[in-house]
Amino acid sequence: MDEKYYNVGKIVNTQGIKGEVRVISSTDFAEERFKPGNTLYLFQENKAEPIPLVVKTHRPHKQFVLLSFEGYPSINDVEKFKGSMLKVKGSDRQELPAGDYYFDQIIGLHVWTEEGEEIGVIKEILQPGANDVWVVKRNKKPDLLLPYIDDCVKKVDLEGKKVIVHLLEGLE
Repeated sequence: MDEKYYNVGKIVNTQGIKGEVRVISSTDFAEERFKPGNTLYLFQENKAEPIPLVVKTHRPHKQFVLLSFEGYPSINDVEKFKGSMLKVKGSDRQELPAGDYYFDQIIGLHVWTEEGEEIGVIKEILQPGANDVWVVKRNKKPDLLLPYIDDCVKKVDLEGKKVIVHLLEGLE
């Protein structure tokens, strides 16, 4: 069975001459994912197989994460990585606490009201502030912005691929 991979960052540039790269992180677990000794998988455009990279150093810098990899000591070794995605294997994903989900688990779920009326399908998750907002694509209506809060989201059924919600006043 093919292993599934998940994005944790994108290499956007090099940093200095000692083989460091600038990464825009796309993980909530940056400290864990980029810990020295961990293996990340580099996916380059037009290359079929990922390149396994072992993290040598990790440090935050402005809005980036700076990484270096074992066996790649100079800028010449990592220049070709610019624009590539860094991923982890699905088997390396952390277990989340109850009530927390990975985006790919939520996107695509069908949304139903407590009364049994289908609203639509979750197509995107926004993170504007205190709580996530699930964007629900509806049939022949504008998208519904659904706050991920206990008063609204009553049940997430990953097995049944559906979410049961209570539509708060003003959402419709």
